[in-house]
Amino acid sequence: MSQKMTFHDYMRAYGDDHQHPVNKATHLVGIPLIVCSLPLIPVAPPVGLTMFSAGWALQFVGHYFEGKKPSFTRDLRYLAIGPVWVAVEWVELVTGKRIYEAAEAVAPGPADDAARAAAS
Repeated sequence: MSQKMTFHDYMRAYGDDHQHPVNKATHLVGIPLIVCSLPLIPVAPPVGLTMFSAGWALQFVGHYFEGKKPSFTRDLRYLAIGPVWVAVEWVELVTGKRIYEAAEAVAPGPADDAARAAAS
């Protein structure tokens, strides 16, 4: 039986799929273009659709350099994780400070089971 992935698992996996500097750079530009295009599409379709298309083109160019398929081809949840990951990357780039570290998954042990039993 496989364990359910946590937010941190998704963030870690997304980061693992985006290691190449060109891929990271294209995502740092492309994902904000896509997100910003969404509210523009209904009110200014030519601008919104151009931004949307350019953003996706950048994603696929980046994955060409990475040599991996986009994460969302495995799980559509990555379409929501991508903007979060990019936001964290931008904040870290601008501030020069590490603000997020995806916690490593630790298998629950007997002490965890006892703590859960005591809490219930």
